[in-house]
Amino acid sequence: MGLMDILAIIIPAAIVSAAPLIFTALGGVFSERSGVVNIGLEGLMLFGAFTGAVFTYYGEQWGLGAASPWVSFLFAMAAGALLSLIHAVASISLKADQVVSGVALNFLAAGMAIFLTKKIFDAGQTPVISERISKGDIPFLSEIPLIGKLFFSNAYSTSFVAVFAAFAVWFVLYKTPFGLRLRAVGEHPMAADTMGVNVVKMRYTAVLLSGVFAGLGGAVYAASISGNFTHSTIVGQGFMALAAMIFGKWHPLGALGAALFFGLAQSLSITGQQIPGLQDIPHVYLLILPYVLTILALAGLVGRADAPKAIGQHYEKGKR
Repeated sequence: MGLMDILAIIIPAAIVSAAPLIFTALGGVFSERSGVVNIGLEGLMLFGAFTGAVFTYYGEQWGLGAASPWVSFLFAMAAGALLSLIHAVASISLKADQVVSGVALNFLAAGMAIFLTKKIFDAGQTPVISERISKGDIPFLSEIPLIGKLFFSNAYSTSFVAVFAAFAVWFVLYKTPFGLRLRAVGEHPMAADTMGVNVVKMRYTAVLLSGVFAGLGGAVYAASISGNFTHSTIVGQGFMALAAMIFGKWHPLGALGAALFFGLAQSLSITGQQIPGLQDIPHVYLLILPYVLTILALAGLVGRADAPKAIGQHYEKGKR
Protein backbone atom coordinates (compact mmCIF):
# COMPACT_ATOMS: atom_id res chain seq x y z
CA MET A 1 0.00 0.00 0.00
CA GLY A 2 1.50 3.33 -1.14
CA LEU A 3 1.49 6.66 0.67
CA MET A 4 -1.33 8.07 -1.47
CA ASP A 5 -3.45 5.01 -0.74
CA ILE A 6 -2.90 5.46 3.00
CA LEU A 7 -3.73 9.18 2.82
CA ALA A 8 -6.82 8.37 0.75
CA ILE A 9 -8.04 6.27 3.68
CA ILE A 10 -7.09 8.60 6.53
CA ILE A 11 -7.87 12.11 5.27
CA PRO A 12 -11.52 11.64 4.14
CA ALA A 13 -12.29 9.79 7.41
CA ALA A 14 -10.62 12.57 9.40
CA ILE A 15 -12.68 15.28 7.71
CA VAL A 16 -15.90 13.34 8.29
CA SER A 17 -15.08 12.83 11.98
CA ALA A 18 -14.07 16.48 12.38
CA ALA A 19 -17.26 18.08 11.02
CA PRO A 20 -19.42 17.62 14.18
CA LEU A 21 -16.48 18.77 16.32
CA ILE A 22 -16.04 21.89 14.19
CA PHE A 23 -19.67 22.97 14.56
CA THR A 24 -19.67 22.34 18.32
CA ALA A 25 -16.31 24.03 18.88
CA LEU A 26 -17.57 27.12 17.02
CA GLY A 27 -20.52 27.20 19.41
CA GLY A 28 -18.08 27.15 22.30
CA VAL A 29 -16.11 30.02 20.74
CA PHE A 30 -19.23 32.20 20.66
CA SER A 31 -20.14 31.50 24.29
CA GLU A 32 -16.71 31.77 25.85
CA ARG A 33 -15.67 34.77 23.78
CA SER A 34 -18.58 36.57 25.44
CA GLY A 35 -17.32 35.57 28.90
CA VAL A 36 -19.65 32.63 29.62
CA VAL A 37 -18.06 29.23 30.28
CA ASN A 38 -19.99 26.49 28.51
CA ILE A 39 -19.13 23.03 29.80
CA GLY A 40 -22.57 22.00 28.54
CA LEU A 41 -21.43 21.52 24.94
CA GLU A 42 -21.50 17.75 25.45
CA GLY A 43 -25.15 17.82 26.52
CA LEU A 44 -26.14 20.25 23.77
CA MET A 45 -24.45 18.07 21.18
CA LEU A 46 -26.10 14.96 22.60
CA PHE A 47 -29.57 16.50 22.50
CA GLY A 48 -28.88 17.73 18.97
CA ALA A 49 -28.03 14.15 17.93
CA PHE A 50 -31.29 12.94 19.49
CA THR A 51 -33.34 15.66 17.78
CA GLY A 52 -31.61 15.10 14.46
CA ALA A 53 -32.15 11.34 14.53
CA VAL A 54 -35.82 11.68 15.53
CA PHE A 55 -36.75 14.27 12.93
CA THR A 56 -34.78 12.55 10.19
CA TYR A 57 -36.74 9.36 10.91
CA TYR A 58 -40.08 11.17 10.90
CA GLY A 59 -39.04 13.15 7.83
CA GLU A 60 -38.69 9.83 6.04
CA GLN A 61 -42.19 8.88 7.17
CA TRP A 62 -43.55 12.21 5.98
CA GLY A 63 -42.07 11.71 2.52
CA LEU A 64 -39.33 14.34 2.70
CA GLY A 65 -36.82 11.89 1.24
CA ALA A 66 -33.24 13.14 0.94
CA ALA A 67 -34.24 16.47 2.51
CA SER A 68 -35.04 14.74 5.83
CA PRO A 69 -31.60 15.17 7.47
CA TRP A 70 -31.37 18.80 6.36
CA VAL A 71 -34.78 19.57 7.84
CA SER A 72 -33.75 17.78 11.03
CA PHE A 73 -30.73 20.08 11.29
CA LEU A 74 -33.09 23.03 11.69
CA PHE A 75 -34.97 21.30 14.50
CA ALA A 76 -31.69 20.32 16.17
CA MET A 77 -30.45 23.91 16.02
CA ALA A 78 -33.70 25.14 17.57
CA ALA A 79 -33.56 22.45 20.27
CA GLY A 80 -29.96 23.36 21.07
CA ALA A 81 -30.88 27.03 21.38
CA LEU A 82 -33.80 26.29 23.72
CA LEU A 83 -31.69 24.03 25.91
CA SER A 84 -28.83 26.53 26.05
CA LEU A 85 -31.34 29.14 27.23
CA ILE A 86 -31.43 27.27 30.55
CA HIS A 87 -27.69 27.73 30.88
CA ALA A 88 -27.98 31.39 29.90
CA VAL A 89 -30.65 32.14 32.50
CA ALA A 90 -28.77 30.31 35.25
CA SER A 91 -25.32 31.71 34.52
CA ILE A 92 -26.17 35.25 33.35
CA SER A 93 -29.41 36.29 35.04
CA LEU A 94 -29.25 34.18 38.20
CA LYS A 95 -25.45 34.49 38.57
CA ALA A 96 -25.04 30.74 39.14
CA ASP A 97 -21.65 29.11 38.89
CA GLN A 98 -21.16 28.66 35.16
CA VAL A 99 -19.23 25.39 35.41
CA VAL A 100 -21.85 23.84 37.69
CA SER A 101 -24.62 25.05 35.38
CA GLY A 102 -22.89 23.49 32.38
CA VAL A 103 -22.40 20.16 34.15
CA ALA A 104 -26.06 20.17 35.19
CA LEU A 105 -27.00 20.87 31.57
CA ASN A 106 -25.06 17.78 30.48
CA PHE A 107 -26.99 15.58 32.92
CA LEU A 108 -30.31 17.19 31.99
CA ALA A 109 -29.76 16.74 28.25
CA ALA A 110 -28.71 13.10 28.64
CA GLY A 111 -31.66 12.28 30.88
CA MET A 112 -34.19 14.05 28.65
CA ALA A 113 -32.89 12.44 25.46
CA ILE A 114 -32.93 8.90 26.87
CA PHE A 115 -36.34 9.41 28.51
CA LEU A 116 -37.90 10.79 25.32
CA THR A 117 -36.35 8.03 23.21
CA LYS A 118 -37.97 5.37 25.40
CA LYS A 119 -41.23 7.31 25.53
CA ILE A 120 -41.50 7.84 21.77
CA PHE A 121 -40.11 4.55 20.44
CA ASP A 122 -40.55 2.26 23.46
CA ALA A 123 -36.90 1.27 23.04
CA GLY A 124 -33.48 2.34 24.16
CA GLN A 125 -32.59 3.78 20.77
CA THR A 126 -34.17 5.47 17.80
CA PRO A 127 -34.73 3.50 14.57
CA VAL A 128 -31.83 3.50 12.14
CA ILE A 129 -32.34 6.25 9.58
CA SER A 130 -32.06 5.40 5.90
CA GLU A 131 -31.84 8.96 4.53
CA ARG A 132 -28.35 9.87 5.70
CA ILE A 133 -26.00 12.52 4.38
CA SER A 134 -24.60 10.94 1.25
CA LYS A 135 -21.05 10.98 -0.04
CA GLY A 136 -20.15 12.39 -3.41
CA ASP A 137 -17.47 14.02 -5.53
CA ILE A 138 -17.24 17.80 -5.70
CA PRO A 139 -17.46 18.83 -9.38
CA PHE A 140 -14.17 20.08 -10.87
CA LEU A 141 -12.38 20.10 -7.50
CA SER A 142 -12.33 16.30 -7.33
CA GLU A 143 -10.44 16.26 -10.62
CA ILE A 144 -7.47 18.25 -9.27
CA PRO A 145 -4.36 16.05 -9.32
CA LEU A 146 -3.33 14.58 -5.96
CA ILE A 147 -5.44 16.72 -3.62
CA GLY A 148 -8.68 16.17 -5.53
CA LYS A 149 -8.82 12.51 -4.59
CA LEU A 150 -7.86 13.21 -0.96
CA PHE A 151 -10.09 16.16 -0.11
CA PHE A 152 -12.89 16.41 -2.66
CA SER A 153 -13.74 12.83 -3.64
CA ASN A 154 -16.23 10.63 -1.81
CA ALA A 155 -16.85 13.47 0.68
CA TYR A 156 -19.80 14.55 2.82
CA SER A 157 -21.28 17.94 2.00
CA THR A 158 -21.62 18.68 5.72
CA SER A 159 -17.84 18.58 6.06
CA PHE A 160 -17.45 21.47 3.64
CA VAL A 161 -20.31 23.34 5.28
CA ALA A 162 -18.43 23.00 8.60
CA VAL A 163 -15.22 24.42 7.12
CA PHE A 164 -17.16 27.26 5.51
CA ALA A 165 -18.90 27.94 8.84
CA ALA A 166 -15.52 28.33 10.58
CA PHE A 167 -14.48 31.05 8.12
CA ALA A 168 -17.92 32.68 8.39
CA VAL A 169 -17.66 32.77 12.20
CA TRP A 170 -14.15 34.24 11.91
CA PHE A 171 -15.52 37.00 9.67
CA VAL A 172 -18.41 37.72 12.05
CA LEU A 173 -16.20 37.86 15.14
CA TYR A 174 -13.34 39.88 13.69
CA LYS A 175 -14.80 41.92 10.84
CA THR A 176 -18.24 43.05 12.05
CA PRO A 177 -19.48 45.42 14.80
CA PHE A 178 -21.40 42.51 16.36
CA GLY A 179 -18.20 40.50 16.72
CA LEU A 180 -16.35 43.45 18.22
CA ARG A 181 -19.07 43.94 20.83
CA LEU A 182 -19.18 40.24 21.65
CA ARG A 183 -15.43 40.05 22.16
CA ALA A 184 -15.52 43.26 24.20
CA VAL A 185 -17.99 41.87 26.75
CA GLY A 186 -15.73 38.85 27.15
CA GLU A 187 -12.62 40.93 27.72
CA HIS A 188 -13.85 43.95 29.69
CA PRO A 189 -17.63 44.04 30.17
CA MET A 190 -17.57 47.28 32.17
CA ALA A 191 -15.75 49.13 29.38
CA ALA A 192 -18.17 47.67 26.83
CA ASP A 193 -21.12 48.77 28.97
CA THR A 194 -19.67 52.27 29.20
CA MET A 195 -19.59 52.40 25.40
CA GLY A 196 -23.28 51.50 25.23
CA VAL A 197 -23.04 47.74 24.64
CA ASN A 198 -25.77 45.71 26.35
CA VAL A 199 -23.62 43.11 28.11
CA VAL A 200 -26.50 40.86 29.16
CA LYS A 201 -28.04 40.86 25.68
CA MET A 202 -24.72 40.05 24.02
CA ARG A 203 -24.00 37.20 26.41
CA TYR A 204 -27.50 35.74 25.97
CA THR A 205 -27.06 35.90 22.19
CA ALA A 206 -23.67 34.21 22.38
CA VAL A 207 -24.91 31.37 24.60
CA LEU A 208 -27.92 30.78 22.34
CA LEU A 209 -25.61 30.68 19.32
CA SER A 210 -23.47 28.10 21.12
CA GLY A 211 -26.60 25.97 21.49
CA VAL A 212 -27.44 26.39 17.81
CA PHE A 213 -23.99 25.24 16.66
CA ALA A 214 -23.66 22.43 19.21
CA GLY A 215 -27.13 21.11 18.32
CA LEU A 216 -26.16 21.19 14.66
CA GLY A 217 -22.93 19.34 15.46
CA GLY A 218 -24.86 16.56 17.19
CA ALA A 219 -27.37 16.27 14.35
CA VAL A 220 -24.57 16.08 11.77
CA TYR A 221 -22.97 13.29 13.80
CA ALA A 222 -26.24 11.33 13.82
CA ALA A 223 -26.90 11.87 10.11
CA SER A 224 -23.41 11.15 8.82
CA ILE A 225 -21.68 8.82 11.31
CA SER A 226 -23.91 7.01 13.82
CA GLY A 227 -27.14 6.65 11.79
CA ASN A 228 -29.35 6.71 14.90
CA PHE A 229 -29.39 7.81 18.54
CA THR A 230 -28.58 5.72 21.61
CA HIS A 231 -27.27 6.56 25.06
CA SER A 232 -23.74 6.05 23.73
CA THR A 233 -24.02 8.01 20.49
CA ILE A 234 -22.29 11.07 21.90
CA VAL A 235 -19.64 9.96 24.37
CA GLY A 236 -17.02 12.63 24.84
CA GLN A 237 -17.32 14.34 21.45
CA GLY A 238 -18.63 17.50 23.12
CA PHE A 239 -15.64 17.57 25.43
CA MET A 240 -13.35 17.02 22.44
CA ALA A 241 -14.97 20.07 20.83
CA LEU A 242 -14.35 21.99 24.05
CA ALA A 243 -10.71 20.89 23.93
CA ALA A 244 -10.51 21.92 20.26
CA MET A 245 -11.77 25.37 21.21
CA ILE A 246 -9.10 25.70 23.92
CA PHE A 247 -6.41 24.13 21.72
CA GLY A 248 -7.39 26.67 19.05
CA LYS A 249 -7.03 29.52 21.57
CA TRP A 250 -10.69 30.58 21.37
CA HIS A 251 -10.25 31.47 17.69
CA PRO A 252 -12.61 30.08 15.01
CA LEU A 253 -9.83 29.07 12.62
CA GLY A 254 -7.74 27.71 15.46
CA ALA A 255 -10.72 25.64 16.56
CA LEU A 256 -11.11 24.43 12.96
CA GLY A 257 -7.50 23.23 12.85
CA ALA A 258 -7.74 21.60 16.28
CA ALA A 259 -11.01 19.86 15.36
CA LEU A 260 -9.38 18.48 12.22
CA PHE A 261 -6.52 17.22 14.38
CA PHE A 262 -8.93 15.47 16.76
CA GLY A 263 -10.88 14.19 13.76
CA LEU A 264 -7.66 12.63 12.50
CA ALA A 265 -7.17 10.91 15.87
CA GLN A 266 -10.75 9.60 15.74
CA SER A 267 -10.37 8.39 12.18
CA LEU A 268 -7.29 6.34 13.12
CA SER A 269 -9.42 4.38 15.57
CA ILE A 270 -11.65 3.45 12.63
CA THR A 271 -9.16 3.02 9.78
CA GLY A 272 -6.08 1.97 11.75
CA GLN A 273 -6.58 -1.73 11.08
CA GLN A 274 -6.26 -1.07 7.34
CA ILE A 275 -2.98 0.85 7.55
CA PRO A 276 0.43 -0.84 7.57
CA GLY A 277 2.33 -0.06 10.76
CA LEU A 278 -0.85 0.52 12.74
CA GLN A 279 -2.26 -2.95 12.26
CA ASP A 280 -0.08 -4.36 15.02
CA ILE A 281 -1.10 -1.70 17.55
CA PRO A 282 -3.85 -3.00 19.88
CA HIS A 283 -7.14 -1.51 18.75
CA VAL A 284 -7.94 -0.28 22.26
CA TYR A 285 -4.97 2.13 22.09
CA LEU A 286 -6.33 3.68 18.91
CA LEU A 287 -9.77 3.97 20.50
CA ILE A 288 -8.47 5.90 23.50
CA LEU A 289 -6.11 8.11 21.46
CA PRO A 290 -8.68 10.93 20.86
CA TYR A 291 -9.51 11.07 24.57
CA VAL A 292 -5.85 11.13 25.60
CA LEU A 293 -5.27 14.05 23.23
CA THR A 294 -8.35 15.77 24.67
CA ILE A 295 -6.95 15.47 28.21
CA LEU A 296 -3.59 16.83 27.08
CA ALA A 297 -5.27 19.78 25.37
CA LEU A 298 -7.45 20.59 28.39
CA ALA A 299 -4.43 20.26 30.67
CA GLY A 300 -2.68 22.95 28.65
CA LEU A 301 0.21 20.73 27.63
CA VAL A 302 -0.06 21.73 23.98
CA GLY A 303 0.96 25.33 24.52
CA ARG A 304 -0.22 28.34 26.42
CA ALA A 305 -3.81 29.33 25.77
CA ASP A 306 -4.98 32.70 27.07
CA ALA A 307 -8.71 32.72 27.68
CA PRO A 308 -10.84 35.86 27.39
CA LYS A 309 -10.08 37.94 30.49
CA ALA A 310 -13.64 38.15 31.81
CA ILE A 311 -14.53 34.50 31.20
CA GLY A 312 -16.53 33.02 34.05
CA GLN A 313 -17.06 36.42 35.69
CA HIS A 314 -20.56 37.65 36.42
CA TYR A 315 -21.34 41.23 35.51
CA GLU A 316 -23.62 43.55 37.40
CA LYS A 317 -24.19 46.99 35.93
CA GLY A 318 -22.61 49.73 38.02
CA LYS A 319 -20.46 47.37 40.09
CA ARG A 320 -16.70 47.09 39.72
